[in-house]
Amino acid sequence: MRPPRTLRRPRLLPAVAAVLLLATACGTERAGDDTGDGVGAASPAPRTPVTAPPVDGVRITAVTIPSATPTPRASDWSVHADSLPGDSGVSAAYEVTNDTTGALTYTVLFDFTTSAGEVMGNQRVTVPDVGAGRTVRGTVDLGVLAPGASPVTTVKVSRVTKVPAAEAPAGAGVCPASGIRVTADDGDAAMGLRVVGLRLENCGEKDYTLDGYPLLTLLDEDRAPVEGVRILHGGAGITTGTGYDDPPRAFTLKPGESAVSGLVWRNTTDAGTDPVNVPYVRIRATSGAAPVTLTPHLDLGTTGRLGVGAWKPAER
Repeated sequence: MRPPRTLRRPRLLPAVAAVLLLATACGTERAGDDTGDGVGAASPAPRTPVTAPPVDGVRITAVTIPSATPTPRASDWSVHADSLPGDSGVSAAYEVTNDTTGALTYTVLFDFTTSAGEVMGNQRVTVPDVGAGRTVRGTVDLGVLAPGASPVTTVKVSRVTKVPAAEAPAGAGVCPASGIRVTADDGDAAMGLRVVGLRLENCGEKDYTLDGYPLLTLLDEDRAPVEGVRILHGGAGITTGTGYDDPPRAFTLKPGESAVSGLVWRNTTDAGTDPVNVPYVRIRATSGAAPVTLTPHLDLGTTGRLGVGAWKPAER
């Protein structure tokens, strides 16, 4: 009769500088949930406390990783819609501290990388309405890795943006008191041309009339106005065929209807001239509308020009 096996406790590694090194030996691999189908449940991987300096008020405080980050096989992706294969089990606990005098909404991009620095996945987390002097804590999960992905060993805060809570764009399913929700897409790029789409949704109960262009204020990292950039009406001053050259016309949005516009620019750079980066854009749908501050991260190069299209009804 074989003697019982002794389980070795995993060794926890300390944090290294501002990047969190997660060795493959710092936890046990998840074997699945005990759902009564004969599959036993393994102990969850332990959470490893870490010490790392904050990035713009955001700090990772602990990480969780199984003994090996599972990488799904291509055949694993033929599954039922209610199950996801290859969940990595990797997560990071974080805290957001607002040391300013006003409430802020934070958007944080977390990168999950290999030991060589290759990004295997990232997650964008919005932490709304963090009051002055407050600290808010949360957890971000890597989720499912793509087939063939390498093991994840590092978690870091890649980018942080923060806007006044009163000017933050409303999340999905949330309608501001104004009845108007303004958002931006992730943008498109081709041959040095950059385009970011804007969308205005009438989520309220009253009709909303538009006639003109979005009113823009370009802001730097400290949310101070950026000087030296010309805002052009339409995209023709940037290039042809952008789809944003139609002249403005008045139209009315019924509740539930939407309008679209867009920002167009080239990020070409001339030698000897510093490029202009615009992380924040404050937008008013009309002259009397409440401002919304978006974070499209415009890399304007040295052209000094940004085109904006007139509002037009969204295609149904």
